[in-house]
Amino acid sequence: MSNLEIGVAGVFVALGLIALRVPIGLALGLVSIAGIGVMFNLTVAWGMISATPFDYVGQWELSAAPMFLLMGFICSSTDMTRGLFLALRLYLARLPGGLAVTSVGACAFFAAASGSSVATAAAMSRMAVPEMLDNGYDRGLATGTIAASGTLGSLIPPSVLLILYGVYAQVSVGQLFMAGFIPGVLSALIYIAMIIVRVKLKPELAGKVVINPTPRERREAFRDVWPLPLLILVVLGGIFSGVFSPTEAGALGAFAAVVIAIARRKLSPAAMIEAVSQAIVSTASIFIILIGSLFFTRFLALSGFPRAFAEAILSVSTDTWWILFAVAVIFLVLGMLIDSIGLLLLTLPILVPLVNEADINPVWFGIIVIKLLEIGLITPPIGLNVYMINGALNNRVTLPEIFRGITWFLVMDLLTLIILIAFPILSLWLPSLAY
Repeated sequence: MSNLEIGVAGVFVALGLIALRVPIGLALGLVSIAGIGVMFNLTVAWGMISATPFDYVGQWELSAAPMFLLMGFICSSTDMTRGLFLALRLYLARLPGGLAVTSVGACAFFAAASGSSVATAAAMSRMAVPEMLDNGYDRGLATGTIAASGTLGSLIPPSVLLILYGVYAQVSVGQLFMAGFIPGVLSALIYIAMIIVRVKLKPELAGKVVINPTPRERREAFRDVWPLPLLILVVLGGIFSGVFSPTEAGALGAFAAVVIAIARRKLSPAAMIEAVSQAIVSTASIFIILIGSLFFTRFLALSGFPRAFAEAILSVSTDTWWILFAVAVIFLVLGMLIDSIGLLLLTLPILVPLVNEADINPVWFGIIVIKLLEIGLITPPIGLNVYMINGALNNRVTLPEIFRGITWFLVMDLLTLIILIAFPILSLWLPSLAY
């Protein structure tokens, strides 16, 4: 077998192992070591194992990921979202589907503070879904709203996926954060518009919510709103103004979350231990996949597969629309089977050379990729956010009901994706102001 044939075989073997539920990092690592051993010898493979992981994982920029994860888990464990949700509820509940609209807004704010879609979905599902169900909301709409809105954590900065993409593709994380802001807000606004129109046409979807707060109740509701907006202002304000880098923002954000939790008298030892434990487990999982992906990158590069793949795609057409269509098909298919972080790190070794060869703006391409990953977070049969909500609600709403509820949100995601592709300026305008 030629090296290219070994590379092609390695890709299919890796996908097969992942389909059999072998952990993604382990599957990529085993295939890479075996492939390099076949192409060359085990000494070369061992040299890669012994030298590569520390050199890559030790990069300064990657330290932002665990810090933002810790910040998000502190927000979740100390209940920083509840005050914001209750305040938005008072003002937005009168809209058609007001509680669902409130949930989208609260998810967007929490996403901007946590950087994690799963953390956003977990925190909001325990708070917003029971209230919607108790007020007669359709079970699919209630859970679908949180499942879809939780994905905003992938795009609205600070985002762990944007950090991983930026480090791997050698793109400025600061530019990616700026580029993701408008698309993230656009996604939230399109969700809100869809909810209002659907409930206006079919009022029984949202039951009857009667909320008539007094001026005093409105004032009191805002007493506990400040934690998330303040945290967002500290983190994103510092990054966008250039006061500190995204990596520094991660550390400062985690510290600010601790200070805010102490000021609110919510940071118990149990809450801190829970947040740190979750951050450690999540970081370890990400880094194991990252190391496996790095091995896979070296294996594919030695086999010549990425270049052959790029040439095959470009031989059909060099038009950007065709390339993005091919990439979208890959992500939409694989997104049904693989979680977002695993899919991102599995495909980047193949797609980065293609993007460079086609001379596509890597910042814009990164936003398109993250939007495709957002769709994968709610696409059956995996739909990580769907399973997270199902578990958080102790199966109060079944998986089929949740997947039914996200159908309209998937349609809106595809509409948003088309808009972002058609109008690159939506992603590139803010980075162009600062860089």
